[in-house]
Amino acid sequence: MLTEHVTLETLITDSVAKKHLPQGGLRHAVITAENAFELASERQLCPDIATKAGLLHDIGHTNWENQGEWDYESYNYYDIHTIKGAERAHELLIFKGEDLSKARTIALAILFHSDSSPISEGVELTSLQQLVFDADDLDDLKDKERHNLEIDFAEALERVRRLDMLVQQSLESCNRQCKNCNGKVGEVDAKRRD
Repeated sequence: MLTEHVTLETLITDSVAKKHLPQGGLRHAVITAENAFELASERQLCPDIATKAGLLHDIGHTNWENQGEWDYESYNYYDIHTIKGAERAHELLIFKGEDLSKARTIALAILFHSDSSPISEGVELTSLQQLVFDADDLDDLKDKERHNLEIDFAEALERVRRLDMLVQQSLESCNRQCKNCNGKVGEVDAKRRD
């Protein structure tokens, strides 16, 4: 049983997130979390899990530069940000006290959020995994631009706090009769796929 709800603010203010989220673009992470909340509402999926996966989806990025310029060709070929991101996000979530089932579900959504990694080839995505994939793509900017545009941390924090309030309101009004929304809301049953 959790004594405290892990919030987006708790995650974004952690030293691990502060170090690694800017590599994939802090602005893009916040926009993807916002997109994930909207999609979760539309698709009747858990907004708590969706926004956390959206916020942390690119936490596995590293700089791919060649002589000071973004090396997109090398990035596309050698990219393992989904694998590293799933690991990093899982460790951060567990460290912050997240429910184990939720942490696992979020990590898997991050693992499969992009087709830039061969690990996603031939994988049938769950509803949440597809949501994170779609929320990532809703950022209108091209990959090079979305990962390099800056956002002031104070603005990012303000937007995340707003999302936390929306998620909390959504959880309070949830009528799905699930125990603490333990990572199963909106996920496919183990015996069938969407």
